[in-house]
Amino acid sequence: MVKTIAVLGLAFSVAQAQAEFVSIAGSKVNVRQTPSTKAELAWELTKGYPMQVTQKKGNWLKVKDFEGELGWVYQPLTSKRAHHIVKAKTANVRSGPGTQHKKVATIHKYDLFQTLDKQNGWVKGKTSEGQVGWISKKLLWGW
Repeated sequence: MVKTIAVLGLAFSVAQAQAEFVSIAGSKVNVRQTPSTKAELAWELTKGYPMQVTQKKGNWLKVKDFEGELGWVYQPLTSKRAHHIVKAKTANVRSGPGTQHKKVATIHKYDLFQTLDKQNGWVKGKTSEGQVGWISKKLLWGW
């Protein structure tokens, strides 16, 4: 039983590592229920919002975020610029990759964090206010 769980955990980790991510390129982009500009609007997302691609159909991408399926987004309106979103209630932005480093800011759930670097379970990034620092990957979702 334990061996099976370990194998499933490894398979999940490999699948996560191979997942394709995109972020919103425009200032505001519509996410649709189906892959068509005539389809019902599901969400409106802002620049930098990270999404995982689950399916492709022509120039459309079916995407989800850390809370689940969102819908379809037109691929030319997306970017390969890496971003994370805060999934915890709050996240401390630190001067270095670890809790021993000074807290330089605090950001909140759903705030965006532009990815600049990754190191040992920590993500270096920039907040929407321009503050640069490190946040534990456990508090974030994205790439």
